[in-house]
Amino acid sequence: MTYSRILREFKSKKILVIGDLILDRYIRGKVNRISPEAPVPIVEVTDEDFFLGGAANVAHNITVLGGHSTIIGLTGNDRAGGILINILENRGIKYEGVFRCSRPTTVKTRVIAHNQQVVRFDKEDSNKIDGKVFRGLLEYISKAIPDYDAVIISDYKKGVISSELVRAVLKVSKPMNIFVSVDPKIGHFQFYKNVSLITPNIHEASVASGIEIKDEISLINAGRALLRKVSCNAALITRGEHGMSLFEKNKVSHIPTVARNVYDVTGAGDTVIATFTLAYAAGANMEEAAVIANHAAGIVVGELGTAVVTSDQLRKSLGVNRELKIRKSTYA
Repeated sequence: MTYSRILREFKSKKILVIGDLILDRYIRGKVNRISPEAPVPIVEVTDEDFFLGGAANVAHNITVLGGHSTIIGLTGNDRAGGILINILENRGIKYEGVFRCSRPTTVKTRVIAHNQQVVRFDKEDSNKIDGKVFRGLLEYISKAIPDYDAVIISDYKKGVISSELVRAVLKVSKPMNIFVSVDPKIGHFQFYKNVSLITPNIHEASVASGIEIKDEISLINAGRALLRKVSCNAALITRGEHGMSLFEKNKVSHIPTVARNVYDVTGAGDTVIATFTLAYAAGANMEEAAVIANHAAGIVVGELGTAVVTSDQLRKSLGVNRELKIRKSTYA
């Protein structure tokens, strides 16, 4: 299937995103002096913006690419939760599966001065969810999954994703052959047994596999170990300036980066899993989906802040970089 045809199919696909919702808050200003109270810069605030983060950013990426997304997760009964819900609504993301509860909405606040991040501070409750809220999530998930072409589990380790939740997802999705991808977190890899795809970065892959990745041999050993450990169909290891490596049964494809300038990697993992899953649901094979996701990542890292990519940008990038050299190898 051609890339242009895959991109055209995006608009007909529905993706269910389950995970930790985050509100990204950006405070921008300028620094002209140092505080007399402590050796820290004084930021004169000129602007404040809010963006979707975490699983909400994954859903946003799908919508901007032309797909249809529904988000399942939690927000607090607080101002931040209200802001997050309003943004979801304005972006055309379905949020009937977002439960509001007593825990605070997860907020990451970044203070930016002269295009440089001065400090980040987080407000969150990352304890595992349980009780009535958890039962409500599971009930909604079980009813919703059959209506979707694929499921993304976006794990930011803020309490939503657990082994019980993943098992509930697979119980419904597996018999229906619905693709389930996971953006993983260190310490939770044991939760993801039997999913379709995991998308760790190189640090996460090293820790989860127990193999320090320092060259191609150790990379291949780590990728093989992850496939065995998680019993998944594929693992896409993102490698920064070195691109991505897609591990499937007995083979690996190394895809070089197309990024020209890297300004900010915030949200790049969200873009990768959103684009890969949408492309696969649209008829791409694993390698084609990885190439499309690689192009999407190359676009968003060239922008400051939490960014998304459009299908037109993808189409242009795929056209310009059509001679991308993919190295393939097999292993026993």
